[in-house]
Amino acid sequence: MKKFNFRKVLDGLTASSPGSGSSSSGNSGSGTGGGSIQPGGTAGVLREEIQETLTSDYFQICKTVRHGFPYQPTALAFDPVQKILAIGTRSGAIRILGRPGVDCYCQHESGAAVLQLQFLINEGALVSASSDETLHLWNLRQKRPAILHSLKFNRERITYCHLPFQSKWLYVGTERGNTHIVNIESFILSGYVIMWNKAIELSTKTHPGPVVHLSDSPRDEGKLLIGYENGTVVLWDLKSKRAELRVYYDEAIHSIDWHHEGKQFMCSHSDGSLTLWNLKSPSRPFQTTIPHGKSQRDGRKPESCKPILKVEYKTCRNSEPFIIFSGGLSYDKACRRPSLTIMHGKSITVLEMDHPIVEFLTLCETPYPNEFQEPYAVVVLLEKDLIVVDLTQSNFPIFENPYPMDIHESPVTCTAYFADCPPDLILVLYSIGAKHKKQGYSNKEWPVSGGTWNIGAQTYPEIIITGHADGSIKFWDASAITLQMLYKLKTSKVFEKQKIGDGKPTSEIVEEDPYAVQMIYWCPESRIFCVAGVSAYVIVYKFSRHEITTEVVSLEVRLQYDVEDIITPEPETIPPFPDPSSQLPSSKSLSGSTSTVASEGGTKDSIPCLSVKTRPVRMPPGYQAELVVQLVWVDGEPPQQITSLTVSSAYGIVAFGNCNGLAIVDFMQKTVLLSMGTIDLYRSSDPYQRQPRSPRKNKQFIADNFCMRGLSNFYPDLTKRIRTSYQSMTELTDSPVPLELERCKSPTSGFATRAPEAAPGFCRNELPAVRQRNQVHHLPDHVNGHCTSPTSQTCSSGKRLSSADVSKVNRWGPGRPPFRKAQSAACMEVSLPVTTEESRENSYNRSRSSSISSIDKEAKEAITALYFMESFARKNDMTISPCLWVGTSLGVVLVISFNLPSADEQRYTEPVLASPSGTLLTLKGAVLTFSCMDRLGGLMHPPYEVWRDPNSMDDNEKGRRRKLVLNSPSTSQEMGDHQYAVVCSEKQAKVFSLPSQTCLHVHNITETSFILQAAVVVMCNSACLACFCANGHIMIMSLPSLRPMLDVNYLPLTDMRIARTFCFTNEGQALYLVSPTEIQRLTYSQEMCDNLQDMLGELFTPVETPEAQNRGFLKGLFGGSGQTFDREELFGEASAGKASKSLAQHIPGSGGIEGVKVAAGGVMGELTRARIALDERGQRLGELEEKTAGMMTSAEAFSKHAHELMLKYKDKKWYQF
Repeated sequence: MKKFNFRKVLDGLTASSPGSGSSSSGNSGSGTGGGSIQPGGTAGVLREEIQETLTSDYFQICKTVRHGFPYQPTALAFDPVQKILAIGTRSGAIRILGRPGVDCYCQHESGAAVLQLQFLINEGALVSASSDETLHLWNLRQKRPAILHSLKFNRERITYCHLPFQSKWLYVGTERGNTHIVNIESFILSGYVIMWNKAIELSTKTHPGPVVHLSDSPRDEGKLLIGYENGTVVLWDLKSKRAELRVYYDEAIHSIDWHHEGKQFMCSHSDGSLTLWNLKSPSRPFQTTIPHGKSQRDGRKPESCKPILKVEYKTCRNSEPFIIFSGGLSYDKACRRPSLTIMHGKSITVLEMDHPIVEFLTLCETPYPNEFQEPYAVVVLLEKDLIVVDLTQSNFPIFENPYPMDIHESPVTCTAYFADCPPDLILVLYSIGAKHKKQGYSNKEWPVSGGTWNIGAQTYPEIIITGHADGSIKFWDASAITLQMLYKLKTSKVFEKQKIGDGKPTSEIVEEDPYAVQMIYWCPESRIFCVAGVSAYVIVYKFSRHEITTEVVSLEVRLQYDVEDIITPEPETIPPFPDPSSQLPSSKSLSGSTSTVASEGGTKDSIPCLSVKTRPVRMPPGYQAELVVQLVWVDGEPPQQITSLTVSSAYGIVAFGNCNGLAIVDFMQKTVLLSMGTIDLYRSSDPYQRQPRSPRKNKQFIADNFCMRGLSNFYPDLTKRIRTSYQSMTELTDSPVPLELERCKSPTSGFATRAPEAAPGFCRNELPAVRQRNQVHHLPDHVNGHCTSPTSQTCSSGKRLSSADVSKVNRWGPGRPPFRKAQSAACMEVSLPVTTEESRENSYNRSRSSSISSIDKEAKEAITALYFMESFARKNDMTISPCLWVGTSLGVVLVISFNLPSADEQRYTEPVLASPSGTLLTLKGAVLTFSCMDRLGGLMHPPYEVWRDPNSMDDNEKGRRRKLVLNSPSTSQEMGDHQYAVVCSEKQAKVFSLPSQTCLHVHNITETSFILQAAVVVMCNSACLACFCANGHIMIMSLPSLRPMLDVNYLPLTDMRIARTFCFTNEGQALYLVSPTEIQRLTYSQEMCDNLQDMLGELFTPVETPEAQNRGFLKGLFGGSGQTFDREELFGEASAGKASKSLAQHIPGSGGIEGVKVAAGGVMGELTRARIALDERGQRLGELEEKTAGMMTSAEAFSKHAHELMLKYKDKKWYQF
């Protein structure tokens, strides 16, 4: 028996009292606007009880995998035996990469930047040094690496670390010039310390600076080479504890590398020089070169160049050595890009990079430093890319990167995620995209090939779509927690390239990213794809396997709402609370279109932001533009950004809206069906008493509200405050943005995005009627009689407000009903604290929302959600019809009904009628999403047309009728409700029963915050509502009862990027853009959380360490240093003593042994490690026992043969042989 909720019944009765109609719903948070809330069912309404199968046990939140390029990288390391790569970042993250599919992300809890990484080669461990002076030891022998030990230095800052191959003692150099030694196994500091004043000459009076290099001699492991920043290099004898050799150079040292024989080493310096030193003559360099310096005629030293930040000196057995370095270019080439120089014999090759070089490593065939290195590749870590250069070919080609490192090739502006797609889509998209791949890559396999990848039990296909600032769209295969690009679409190809200075008005040329993708809609079943751009355009694409050459069809739509016949305030009227934006220093600080309008002396009208190509365009196989719809300027006002978008392949209709109104376009007949202001959609059902907005003093300021707000919308760079007028504030702090994004911001990107308004000192004593100034281009008047607007009515008189009324109007804002508390979070404003210089120019706020321009003070109601479905357009309708559900920023739900031709052959000739149905429902906050369920609780997908190739050469396919899948509710003869409509807003969710429009369930999701993203998804064959709140909570509710299933404080909203890109999909999957270069995927499915370990790749695989070449010969040649030098004896506590406890603090790790969740320093942790060590020891003993048994068998066989031979010849004389 269902629980009876008496309070909800009272709320429903209050909200739907007889005669109040829909307007009463605005006064109540639980208002339904058309019906009453009744428990279980109502008299005369047949409603089946739905058995919900989802419970809270089905849900759990956890991160799955992170894709993309590590944001702000700082360090690089490579294990030459395991062949895995590690990248550290400024935020304390570490990404470990192996073969394609092996990609692991781990994070330091402190968030301190990673300074250096060192692999324990072939040991399954990694040492990281962070900027908080802490060393960490990571265990890589588990799928999710964990920290085993940490060592926090208290007195000195870490500057350099070095771990010799097959050694358990780590050398740590500090800023004070001292060198400490750490035992890797126990992570305890040794008492052996090399003090800087002991290493340098006693007569030297200056400090040598920080340690910039540490390495042991390839010839003798008992000799440690220490490089100091000021140019001093010391070869320290570890046994005798004294300096064996010292060299000095008058330029600062950046890096050092040994020749493999251990007789020479090379240094790179701050003046762009390379010095080669011979241990036999340390007084001066054996060779000094400035590779990129211009030689002087008089024989003087070549002029200085930029510093060489790093050099690597690698030898080859059959060719000249490789000298590879970064930097060192001449100062007179200021415009040269960052470069990597490869010197091989007499040839010098300079490889220019697109981004600054952070670090590079040379990959060699052997891990032993005292052998010929035989380099075969160079890994170059750039600020925004990772490339690998093939050294085995003379032209040095790069390897094709198998990782999705180019997500940020152009900044990501929007995302979409589709799970459980049609299985043939991935293969189709890949086959089309493979034809456009770049050429010229190395023909060798990717050298980073370590680890193993498990496909796991997840079998359904997943696709991620990313929209970018340059207008490109990328389709990614995201199946089995991997990511691989399938297909790339360039939306900018339908527009003419615009060049400044070619005679066009500059107002038509958007300074920054005019093709940026703002919104995408994709129907995988019909393969219809729709894009909304930041320049107020919509492009409809159809998929075809065949190339065509055709003209791009375009429509222009006037969609601008304005209030006319407003009494203008007197010139001397001074607003009591002046808008800061009215105090502009000059109009020059606004966008370029402002000055253009002023100089032209007239207003811009009926001009789109971009020009569509008029000539035939070649469209390759894939997505081909079917129609371009552009909003145009109206009376000097630019078109506003599109805030909602949807398309129906079954109906052949695309709909989109912004803060002015709604436009509906028939893309099959290429005509506009409806173009109306939001208020006009209400007709006579408007529930709000709208105040007219004040007139603008000058139309030219509207140009600053131009649709292009630039990349600063997508990547905020300062601390922001998201403010809603629901009497609360949510403080958000954003991460800094790199200088590259700062450079690509337009000069106006930090300015206000709304026009200054006059004082609201006058308003009407009557609710003024409005006139919608709409004009549809390319549309005959007889196509649709329903798209015309009501004629305007005049108002008789104006009324001057008292000072109290003025302050009241100012408090609530013009056009804002005082009785509505909740304002749309979609029209949230963000005030940007600026510097002193900026504050003088930008002393006002601007809207940060790409979805809606600031409508609070413009008295505009934006369209925030659209949804096509077969539904009941009006209350108590008996038949279903094609409908478009419309949600607004004031929480109002409207329904547009369509009258489509019944016959398929008439669809291209007969007009389609679209008109508001009069249905009106209300919620708190802006409407975010819709969905529809049948009477049994099954999710009803929007209708679609089964895909067919529009350009097919097959006559049978051309003549095939359209096959529609309508997903209509089952309408039986008995009276009753047949459908449920699910509506979610920023504040609450409601479930309405149709056609009675009874509100069955209401759930107030949040009071103090607001929902950023919401979606109705399928989970275990049942529907549920998933929400992401601005306070960081992820909430799941069952449907249709709206029972809370999950509420987890997952991620506080610290970045508007997260709010813009967060999206849910089916099967418990979600994602968001965690940084400008990385996508973070997560799951809210308990089943996937349980199976995640099986899906993740293995980082460590058992590999035999290669044997050293000619070990016996090298032992004799180099004095047998590998056997005679015992680091344990030298650095152990017995001989070196204990280090001072105040110098460094040992911190036990929080993890380490997979599956054992105990403290690493606890007794259980020690016992567990001891047990595992015993298991490993037993395994090794078992292997040793097998080898011993094999040797014994061989010995017995040899003894047997020897005995037989002895018996054969024992009686023979010597002369018988």
